[in-house]
Amino acid sequence: MQNIYATSLNYKGKAVLLTGKSGSGKSDLALRLIMRYGARLIADDRTDVEAKDGILKLSAPENIKGLLEVRGIGIQKVPFDQEGKAALWVELTTNSKEIERLPQESFVEIEGIKLPAIKLNAFEASASEKIVIKMDSLLD
Repeated sequence: MQNIYATSLNYKGKAVLLTGKSGSGKSDLALRLIMRYGARLIADDRTDVEAKDGILKLSAPENIKGLLEVRGIGIQKVPFDQEGKAALWVELTTNSKEIERLPQESFVEIEGIKLPAIKLNAFEASASEKIVIKMDSLLD
């Protein structure tokens, strides 16, 4: 098991990992996915990952379970799940020029498991909708 710098959420039975530098919008985007789309927090900022039976399982370190940093308000308790099965890696950037308009299919490998990967700007108004579209396409 390893601990990575990522916020993770469950959406329709599959999990998404939001990655990026501090201030890239991981927690803010997580909040929008929770409030608008019924996603459930697994872990904010630090996620434990473990490959098991070909699945990348995600969970939260004990000291942060159910806690989400809401910038300007503080640490808040939110509904959460104990674990999730990773389906998507999202790399967040604050520079939209780094994002290709028509990207080639991309993957990342963690603990020997390949995940589809996309790059987004978390602060774009449509960022949460883009994740929902991509996650829904993976659930088909």
